[in-house]
Amino acid sequence: MDIQQKLVASVISGLKALYGQDVPAAQVQLQKTKKEFEGHLTLVVFPFLRMSKKGPEQTAQEIGEYLLANEPSLVAKFNVIKGFLNLTIASSAWIELLNGIQADPHYGLTEATDQSPLVMIEYSSPNTNKPLHLGHVRNNLLGNALANIIAANGNRVVKTNIVNDRGIHICKSMLAWLKYGNGETPESSGKKGDHLIGDYYVAFDKHFKAEVKELMAKYQAEGMNEEEAKAKAEAESPLMKEAREMLVKWEAGDPEVRALWQKMNDWVYAGFDETYKMMGVSFDKIYYESNTYLEGKKKVLEGLEKGLFYRKEDGSVWADLTGEGLDHKLLLRADGTSVYMTQDIGTAEQRFSDYPIDKMIYVVGNEQNYHFQVLSILLDRLGFEWGKSLVHFSYGMVELPEGKMKSREGTVVDADDLMEEMINTAKETSGELGKLDGLTQAEADDIARIVGLGALKYFILKVDARKNMTFNPKESIDFNGNTGPFIQYTYARIQSVLRKAAEAGIVIPEQLHSGIELSTKEEGLIQMLADFAGVVKQAGEDYSPSGIANYCYDLVKEYNQFYHDFSILREENADVKVFRLALSREVGKVVRLGMGLLGIEVPERM
Repeated sequence: MDIQQKLVASVISGLKALYGQDVPAAQVQLQKTKKEFEGHLTLVVFPFLRMSKKGPEQTAQEIGEYLLANEPSLVAKFNVIKGFLNLTIASSAWIELLNGIQADPHYGLTEATDQSPLVMIEYSSPNTNKPLHLGHVRNNLLGNALANIIAANGNRVVKTNIVNDRGIHICKSMLAWLKYGNGETPESSGKKGDHLIGDYYVAFDKHFKAEVKELMAKYQAEGMNEEEAKAKAEAESPLMKEAREMLVKWEAGDPEVRALWQKMNDWVYAGFDETYKMMGVSFDKIYYESNTYLEGKKKVLEGLEKGLFYRKEDGSVWADLTGEGLDHKLLLRADGTSVYMTQDIGTAEQRFSDYPIDKMIYVVGNEQNYHFQVLSILLDRLGFEWGKSLVHFSYGMVELPEGKMKSREGTVVDADDLMEEMINTAKETSGELGKLDGLTQAEADDIARIVGLGALKYFILKVDARKNMTFNPKESIDFNGNTGPFIQYTYARIQSVLRKAAEAGIVIPEQLHSGIELSTKEEGLIQMLADFAGVVKQAGEDYSPSGIANYCYDLVKEYNQFYHDFSILREENADVKVFRLALSREVGKVVRLGMGLLGIEVPERM
């Protein structure tokens, strides 16, 4: 039972003793005391005036006196401000609370059982024609953190990825490789497979643009205006025609095209795996659009038979969503090929037959808001139980200080390059600050990796996911302020203090001595530790990793002030020294658990 629960029970007993009335727990409102007043928790007494038949000040005074007389181990003193009763919690109650936190290695986290709801989270969703870039980094980090947070709230979680491995964009890089590749492979070039294929995607675009330019000049010379010439040139480009022919052959199952597709995709997957591993991201199940789009077509045709959709004269299939305040949505083109929506329906069908899903969360950028609004309605119509309640975890774009990125033109910030740059910057910064002194090369390299990736992950996750953001590598790696390295450094500092204590033979007992007087700073830190469970719960309800990131920062900021103002190992009173060591250790534990939910490692030394 935490302090708040105990207080609520004591207030209920007090109201019964003072005014002879039973009050439900929901009516007892406790909140954190405002900074400008003395106390930890404040009771709002206005709901009890009817039963006390007295003014707010007098009612608060009577309840305060009752608590002081009957609960001396819980309430040390009180003061009354208008209709608010500010309560100062006794030191012994805070120590008892710390004893409880100390006893639970997974404090604040709830384990799932076989009966827990099953939540599926889809994130990453890469295309197999290019490597992962900065936008994917935000997506992967948010998806992974969200999966951890939802699991920490007692749910079973399945992490899935849908790979966009088919379509015209894939054919573009295949065609460019055939035309300009001279049989180049990841082995022969020393490039990761996803980077190699990405280069050919850029090459396709370069050659295509050159063709269009040439054709435009020809059509304009024949008297067309610029707009007409451009449209005709794009339609008549021999390269684009070849790419379309290749797509038709792929859909028809042409063995040569399929074999090339398989070979190039395998190169890309090997590259993706390396990137995911470095990023610390994983999946329980990967789905491929090449498998799901046919399922989707089947599902749409079933819906057509049931009268849920309609067919136009040209043979295309549509959904009428005007009843829901939206428009008409294309589901199958006139030539029978599927659109993204069809594929998403097919993927949903496969997932639903693979897992008994209770909730489905899609981590996809905010430019797809309308798509998911429509998908939810269509899945519900088609009879998927979670269709109506599907969650589109919509996040904002991420840019660099230099501005927007484009994959076709190859101006994208590559995820691998970015992670490497972050690790190198961490190495330089740590070296300059002397934080790697006395370590072996292997230890220094590992710390640079932990700090560099921690800086990247924290900088991206501390921002409200719904907002667009600018990622600034230099700013993120600072060892001061609201950054990953600042939090990691505080954790390492705590571990250093604990190592010195262990070397001096100091043992922290399971139950701390409750007779010591605590400072306001120490009580405040325990109160912050106690908030962790509520922060995890809130982050799960709001789908908000940033809530946990900012809690970790506030906690270490508070701890650093305590560390600055109080001696720990030099404290002369043995009970106080052991208490401060225990408090430090528990701050470290909660920081490790909180950062762990964000997918961020914390180093034992730094």
